[in-house]
Amino acid sequence: MSKAPKVTEYQERVYALLQQIPEGRITTYAAMSRALNSSPRAIGGALRNNPFAPEIPCHRCIASTGFIGGFKGDWEKVPSGQNQESKRELLKEEGVLFDENGYLIDKKVLWDEFDVQNRKTVGR
Repeated sequence: MSKAPKVTEYQERVYALLQQIPEGRITTYAAMSRALNSSPRAIGGALRNNPFAPEIPCHRCIASTGFIGGFKGDWEKVPSGQNQESKRELLKEEGVLFDENGYLIDKKVLWDEFDVQNRKTVGR
């Protein structure tokens, strides 16, 4: 029997928001931080440590500039870019596309309709 990963209350709140993002849509670190009255960096920290991926879809969060951003703790080509390519592939399978420079092609897929009252419990 495996033990459920322990997460902080803050991480739980972040992961609950991620579960609200529909497949084929994405959000930004900034949009999530506004919903939680937090900071984009704190959101990134919680996503970096998401033990429930891809079921809790941290790949659906990008930079507010439209840049694909980091994934699994790696930003862009650090160290190999392999994780960012994984993120790009996951999003491509959902119909979310980026140009050759890593920028979102269709901004209509951006989503920020978070219900902060509707919290699913994760990891407990």
